[in-house]
Amino acid sequence: MTSETITAAAAGTWKLGDLTVNRMGLGAMRLTGSAAFGLGTPSDRERSISVLRRALDLGVNHIDTAAFYFSPLRSANELINRALAPYPDDLVITTKVGPGRDPSGEWLWATPEQLRGQVEENLRQLGRDHLDVVNLRVPPSGKTGSIAEHFGALAELREAGLIRHLGISNVTPEHLSEAQAIAPVVCVQNQYGIGARPEDDEFLRTCGEQGVAFVPFFAIAGAGREVGASDTDSAGILAVARAHGATVAQVRLAWTLQQGPHVLAIPGTGNPDHLVANVAAGALRLSDDELGRLGSLDRGGE
Repeated sequence: MTSETITAAAAGTWKLGDLTVNRMGLGAMRLTGSAAFGLGTPSDRERSISVLRRALDLGVNHIDTAAFYFSPLRSANELINRALAPYPDDLVITTKVGPGRDPSGEWLWATPEQLRGQVEENLRQLGRDHLDVVNLRVPPSGKTGSIAEHFGALAELREAGLIRHLGISNVTPEHLSEAQAIAPVVCVQNQYGIGARPEDDEFLRTCGEQGVAFVPFFAIAGAGREVGASDTDSAGILAVARAHGATVAQVRLAWTLQQGPHVLAIPGTGNPDHLVANVAAGALRLSDDELGRLGSLDRGGE
């Protein structure tokens, strides 16, 4: 498929609260290096800045980031600030709190009382007086626990004007219900893509029924997660890609977007060519047969 003339508008739009975004966005995690969290080589700063500016040229108006997206030499939030400030009125920047990293890169998880500091750090790095959307990221160990105290702390910051809208990430349907009893939830950000479990499909549908955006992460990387996509794709995905003259990554993104009008894509890249190809995937339409065949692949087919 021809990519150069396709913009993010081809994927359609959705509203995060009162903020309208193109469904094809950009994840900032890979702007800082060849792998996330300093695991690879640092990125070229000017190249990352050019990717961000090119994204806006291509119609991207939804960027997903976090203060903990940094490598020894790069900070995703600082790159966004440098590349895009003063920010366009229609640009929505979504960030997440809960996890944190100390200057050495060691991980920590914030207490409810520490969330304000994380919000303020994002504000400082991005040069904003409020954050458009903040997701509470729940640790793997918290999948069965309550998020009420943490989400309640963010709801207070929303009332104080530091946050416009709230979301939750890495969560269960029970977490969504718990959060909605405290404050409105505009999005759920969970791992999802080809090979997802039936219960993940059901949660995606539940979000759609409630008008909550579902924002998958690792839709391209799949089981590779932070390390990135593997080179071993199933014959089924490769066949669909060949039929459309598309890449496997484009097929994965297109399949994910076609799971519902409330599904947003935030593929991460620091590569300008990958950016153009990712945005173009918003125009790729898979047939019902292709959607079904890809949806039947299990994680072993990743």
